[in-house]
Amino acid sequence: MKTEIVARQALIEPLKTRLQAGHRVIREQYLAERDAARLLHQRCRLIDEVLCELWHELAMPPSLALIAVGGYGRGELYPASDVDLLILLPEQADSLLTARLEQLVCLFWDIGLEIGHSVRTIEQCLEEAAGDITVQTAMIESRLLTGSARLFAGFSSMIKGSLDAGVFFQTKRVEQEDRHQRFSDTPYSLEANCKDGPGGLRDLQLILWIAQAAGYGKCWKDLQQRGFITDEEERVLESCEAFLRLLRTQLHLHAGRREDRLLFEHQTALAEQLGFAATATRRSSEQLMQQYYRTAKTVTQITAILLQNIGAALFPPPDEPPQPINERFQNVHEFLDVTDEEVFNARPAAILEAFLLLQEHAELKGMTARAQRALWRARQLIDDDFRRDPENRTRFLAIFKQEHRLLQVFRRMNQCGVLGRYLPGFGRIVGQMQHDLFHVYTVDQHILQVVRNLRRFAMAEFAHEYPFCSRLISDFGDPWILYIAALFHDIAKGRGGDHSELGAIDAQAFCAHHGVGDEDSELIIWLVRQHLLMSRVAQKQDLSDPAVVGDFARLVGDERHLIALYLLTVADIRGTSPKVWNTWKGQLLEQLFRATRRCLLSSDATLMTGGAIAQRQREAERLMRYFALPEAAHEALWERLDTVYFLRQSAEEIAWHARALHDRIDTDQPVVRARLNPLGEGLEVMVYTHDEADLFLRMVGFFSRAGYSIVDARIHTTLHGYALDTFMLLDVSGRDGDREMISYVEYELGDRLAHQAAPDEPANGRISRQVRHFPIQPLVSIQPLVSLEADETGKLFVLTVVAADRPGLLFVVARELARHGASLHTAKIATLGERVEDTFLISGGHLDESTNRVRLETDLLKQLQL
Repeated sequence: MKTEIVARQALIEPLKTRLQAGHRVIREQYLAERDAARLLHQRCRLIDEVLCELWHELAMPPSLALIAVGGYGRGELYPASDVDLLILLPEQADSLLTARLEQLVCLFWDIGLEIGHSVRTIEQCLEEAAGDITVQTAMIESRLLTGSARLFAGFSSMIKGSLDAGVFFQTKRVEQEDRHQRFSDTPYSLEANCKDGPGGLRDLQLILWIAQAAGYGKCWKDLQQRGFITDEEERVLESCEAFLRLLRTQLHLHAGRREDRLLFEHQTALAEQLGFAATATRRSSEQLMQQYYRTAKTVTQITAILLQNIGAALFPPPDEPPQPINERFQNVHEFLDVTDEEVFNARPAAILEAFLLLQEHAELKGMTARAQRALWRARQLIDDDFRRDPENRTRFLAIFKQEHRLLQVFRRMNQCGVLGRYLPGFGRIVGQMQHDLFHVYTVDQHILQVVRNLRRFAMAEFAHEYPFCSRLISDFGDPWILYIAALFHDIAKGRGGDHSELGAIDAQAFCAHHGVGDEDSELIIWLVRQHLLMSRVAQKQDLSDPAVVGDFARLVGDERHLIALYLLTVADIRGTSPKVWNTWKGQLLEQLFRATRRCLLSSDATLMTGGAIAQRQREAERLMRYFALPEAAHEALWERLDTVYFLRQSAEEIAWHARALHDRIDTDQPVVRARLNPLGEGLEVMVYTHDEADLFLRMVGFFSRAGYSIVDARIHTTLHGYALDTFMLLDVSGRDGDREMISYVEYELGDRLAHQAAPDEPANGRISRQVRHFPIQPLVSIQPLVSLEADETGKLFVLTVVAADRPGLLFVVARELARHGASLHTAKIATLGERVEDTFLISGGHLDESTNRVRLETDLLKQLQL
């Protein structure tokens, strides 16, 4: 037994050492030359030699065959990929051979290889391949390492003979669609998968698998020689494949494991290792990812053409004559085709005409592969002369005004490079990342998402999704104005400076060049310049303050500008990330819209504070009658409330408070009432109790522990020293049970306040990887506020906090305010993905002295940076 162990170690150690030394040499050579293809082939050759030597050392029967399959069979073995092997048997193994095979497989692992292996006869291979397309695909890429050449030849012949090229094609297409769906059908994920994602290596491999199954060849040169792709497309595909191969190789080496996702924690290091250097306006990681996105986009474009061509060869369409559309275009089996592949060279203006025809002819399902290829090649014809041509400018503007397929056409124009060539500013932001912690799309894809949202507002079939927006855009009358504004609103991202101002300059030039009327041009330019205004006001300012609404109304000017800005703002926020939009943001925007429209349509007298308060009180009294309250039930409470209270609360909330408190005005016990938010998701909570220095801190801690995030807080102190505070809460725990939480919040919070419980520390949570690897510098500012609310009780100040979101952030702010003796009046909590922009109205703490303001700012910054 001891002799066997010694002999085994004598066999293992030299091979293990040889593998390790070989891998070191290959890695060092790669790091010196960055030749990924060479590394992949050298790894295969090294492992080939070691496996063959081990096979012969064990004197395996010559009737067997050791076969490389999958990526290893293809001759491409990435640094962290498995070594896929098939041990092929002429017949079922007996117990003696089974024992030897088990020994062989154990030795594969012992020498340091991570293998994926199977032991099969040819019949078993055929049976397994028939029921599993993945197995069938792996066997297509088989390569004999050692053993019986005759057995391998029989295996290869049988596998190829069992292939049905048409079925294989269709199955692989379905497999690709399913795979793409897992990645939301977009290559533009911020953490893209360079192997399996759309436009990744797997899409290139799929083409070559189908080509092999159909007998069309094994490489891009073979497909070029058969006429499926052009010389230029062959070169482009080889270049794309080389970049993706290099990227995946470097990723494996950097991560030290099998990893195909371009995670945030890897992007900067990868970029620097591959030679990308940061600039004043762009991170190195952004440059790397932009090249990846553009590569993936090109792969998607050319492989779509290839699949269409191969599909036509495998499934020839019926022999029907094309239907002429005009002298340049025709309808071929309900697809737009060119009458001649040189049509765009002969008449470049036909480039935009092709997209316009797609919109005008509803019977067309898309473009033929020939038309797509001709367009892709013709994109280089779009130059300054093309852009200055009045005919082209007229056609491009007409695309915006068509009633059908606007988004489909813009996506197709972007895919084939036409949109970025016609609008160079757009071309610069194709594939550009946005590390602002709330956009999850590249800039170009975000812009197209915004256009999509606006288009859906205008389509009757989506009216149920956005009923208010649908009504507004129907009355607006010219949605094409909004589409142009959407196209330009972020077009200047990444240039440095204010992208809204720079984008407005681009929009102004576009409108002037394309003959847009003065009134429409002014609106488009204004929308681009002010596209962040409504979101900023709605989420950061007190919408119950008539002065806030009045100032906003003066900036907007008229109802048409207001409607346009509201529609663009909703579409913009909804187009950033599925996580950013919620009903609370929608409620704030709609509240600001309706208040501003009333302001614009009313006389100035109705906007005065006294008039607004009286109107709100009358409405509250009307609502209280529904609860059968005595006529004067509210008077004792209202006598203890100041003007500020009635400005901040809606009539419905004033009535709710009076109903709950009319007989408890001087109670010694805290009163806590909760209800479902009447205007959307989440809870609304009212707290009435003796005012205390750390009251807000204790409530923040409780809500955090209960799994709720505060999105709005209105803090009041009555004239007799009670706190009357109202909170809007959103569930962040994923519990989806707000109704069940009402009694819990009312009892537990009331009990903790009654017993003077210490503030609850917020539960520990995880900071997102995006925040960890692309942190933002916290900003804190405190500025005096001139407001209707400034009275003899003290001067008010606006505290603004901008930081990366993290568990317990609001608790940290509340704790510092309590420590400095500052009183909170309102809190507007704006969470944008992983970024928060919170605004607080505060007083006290001797903040009228600048040194105290600086001290509070400094202490808050220290806490936010921990």
